[in-house]
Amino acid sequence: MECIEQNRFRALANSSEFSRAVYSEIEEVGWEHLVRLSEDLKFLSFRVLDKKGRVHHMEIQLDKSYPKSPPSISVDVPCVFNLKWSKNSRLKDLLLQFREHLEKLQEIWSILDEIDKSLWVVNLNQLSHANTCRQINLGNDCFIMLRIHPNDPKSLPECRFMGSGQALNSSRKTWQRNSKRWNKDKPFLENVANLLDAELPRPPDYQNGDQHVECGICYAQYLPVDDELGPKSGSGTDYKCDNTSCSRAFHSVCLADWLRSITTTRRFLHVIGTCQRDMDYYNSMICK
Repeated sequence: MECIEQNRFRALANSSEFSRAVYSEIEEVGWEHLVRLSEDLKFLSFRVLDKKGRVHHMEIQLDKSYPKSPPSISVDVPCVFNLKWSKNSRLKDLLLQFREHLEKLQEIWSILDEIDKSLWVVNLNQLSHANTCRQINLGNDCFIMLRIHPNDPKSLPECRFMGSGQALNSSRKTWQRNSKRWNKDKPFLENVANLLDAELPRPPDYQNGDQHVECGICYAQYLPVDDELGPKSGSGTDYKCDNTSCSRAFHSVCLADWLRSITTTRRFLHVIGTCQRDMDYYNSMICK
């Protein structure tokens, strides 16, 4: 968040005990993780990275009696996030619990990432972290809808066949006949192929040698579908680093947000900052 905005909220924080408490707790978490903050300080949104670099957002609504009463939480995850709260709890405790919850979901997200990367998934750029269903195009107007179980992602998924192609009934019968072949010790995609007795189609962009590259900041191929992003909504990476030792791809939106968040960034008519590869190397040397 810009320094001028921090100063404005710092002035507001001196106006009441509630404001001082909220400001102090944001300081503990770190302003660099704050995405949104309402004028009355009752609505906050934090950006959280899991261990695989996936970006998650936690929206927090505070009551007038906060911290005596727990905040209301909205998060984009497939399993219910049960918040443990006491009158002595703080925002940093909330984010710690959320990170622990994210760790429990790494297995299902890894399987979903593998599906998204390897198969012809319908409406891929409209899927969220909370969505555990994938509609897969098998070709010849035949589709399957797989629902992976969040608590047991390696188990046999729920499967529904859709379409009007002649191969539909045949594929459905083959799946039902082979369902006992499912082996939790085998890779998920290998199991799906075994049950269908068929090679699974690759995405069109994969076949054309034009596979989209993940953003080096948010680690997603596509931006979320969001009206606030305007024409960038749902778009892929659109910028590549000029540093030949880096050459990472980025969403220009993510790159601009990241550059504005670091203190070394210079602001003129353009935003100018250090290559992320160099920053990662610098940070790694500090941590040693």
